[in-house]
Amino acid sequence: MFYSVCCNKVEEIKCRQMIWRQQLGTSRTYSLIYIQFLMARCFTFTINFVACQLFALLAAFWFRIYLGPSHASSAVRHAFATLFGIYFAVFCFGWYSIHLFVLVLMNYGIMNMASIPNIHRYSFVVAMGYLTLCHISRIYIFHYGILTTDFSGPLMIITQKITTLACQLHDGIGRQAEELTAEQNRLAVKTRPSLLEYLSYLLNFMSIIAGPCSNYKDYIAFIEGRHVHMKLLEVNWKQKGYDRLPDPSPTGAVMYKLCITLISLVLFLTLTKNFPMAYIIDNEFLEKTPFLTRLGYLYVVTQSAKPKYYFAWTLADAVNNAAGYGFSGVDERGAFRWDLLSNLNIWNIETATSFKMYIENWNIQTAAWLKRVCYDRAPWYPTALTFVLSALWHGIYPGYYFTFLTGILITLAARAIRNNCRHYFLSSAPLKMAYDVATWVVTQLAVCYTVAPFVMLAVEPTIKFYKSMYFHMHILSILVLLLLPIRPQTHSVRKPQNQANQNSVKSKDK
Repeated sequence: MFYSVCCNKVEEIKCRQMIWRQQLGTSRTYSLIYIQFLMARCFTFTINFVACQLFALLAAFWFRIYLGPSHASSAVRHAFATLFGIYFAVFCFGWYSIHLFVLVLMNYGIMNMASIPNIHRYSFVVAMGYLTLCHISRIYIFHYGILTTDFSGPLMIITQKITTLACQLHDGIGRQAEELTAEQNRLAVKTRPSLLEYLSYLLNFMSIIAGPCSNYKDYIAFIEGRHVHMKLLEVNWKQKGYDRLPDPSPTGAVMYKLCITLISLVLFLTLTKNFPMAYIIDNEFLEKTPFLTRLGYLYVVTQSAKPKYYFAWTLADAVNNAAGYGFSGVDERGAFRWDLLSNLNIWNIETATSFKMYIENWNIQTAAWLKRVCYDRAPWYPTALTFVLSALWHGIYPGYYFTFLTGILITLAARAIRNNCRHYFLSSAPLKMAYDVATWVVTQLAVCYTVAPFVMLAVEPTIKFYKSMYFHMHILSILVLLLLPIRPQTHSVRKPQNQANQNSVKSKDK
């Protein structure tokens, strides 16, 4: 019944799309009416997404209780996680899910047939190439449309997992231990996974819809029942008065994250509808609203867009925790932590006083993926290459590149201000407080200014938006970089494990 209603809704939206395209002509103008149409299609996908994730949450509890490592073999756990993941993909994305399966099977062939020295290169090229082709189709076939069954999100997560495993397999088999960093050595995979293990890692029901990407060894340890035990062994429990290892339960963490999810969903359903991003480029709004009011409204609409991500990522984290996956150890207060797979830190995001702090707490697992597959392996210019990979992974919409390029400029300017000015405000608590408040305001407004094109996607609305803002952040950033002296920072090269204590280092970003 639910699927039938969704199908009827899809047909209704397709009819509307055809009518609106006739009204808009052949122009690709990203008008207000077309943005509203895209929001309607997104709502249909949201229904499917929420249904799958809620069912996945129930399945995760059942999986942990009745198919735990003490009740079922690793093969059974792998098979159950894979089959449910495939079912969710087909239910949520229909025939578009074939793209997920094609990419997975192609790269399994590469993993078994390619030579170890090249396995990470071939896997990377095929996975990123296929993802890029799918991104291109969204522009030239669907005309900037967000598909009712938008499979690009899961495809992006699978691409992360494929390239992560390929690089870690290359580290484990194709490189010597002394050539690896401590983290690479810890995560290195020593043997090629079986087909069942490979499918389970890429298509398991906990992460097939919304991720996040995790390391292969962590996932296998979870399936085999070693995940929590390995983390507990890092603590001396006898000193804490324990006779044996404790048995941490994820129930408390799951309930807490579900509360955040519920609040985020309510905010998304209320704020996003009432404060659409498209309104900031409406002609009447631009003509009648003063600049400071437009700036304030930009902050409001950006805040109203966040709950969607808070909802999706926190729910995905809760699903993994409910299955018993995501334990990260014990904090300094002795509390059990279930944030190994967390994709964001909401408090740090909302209180960020620097662009860097904001980015570090947003989409955490993607940042870790970029570091492991690109930054740590780039022979030269790792920062620039990491930026290029991040842009390609997100897609080829022009708005993404406006966001990333603007972000680089603002990051450099913020770094220059911090290096030249911050030490003057550390002499007293009131000065430090004033500095923190000022940098919080500037950071939040700078983020809003930067991410607006990420939502608008196309060139025309982006230029219109920046004109209405008088390009003020671009101009201020350039002036800062021209006027403030650049203080060189000490960069360290990523050294192999046996060279970690060497003192003489050179920057790879020269």
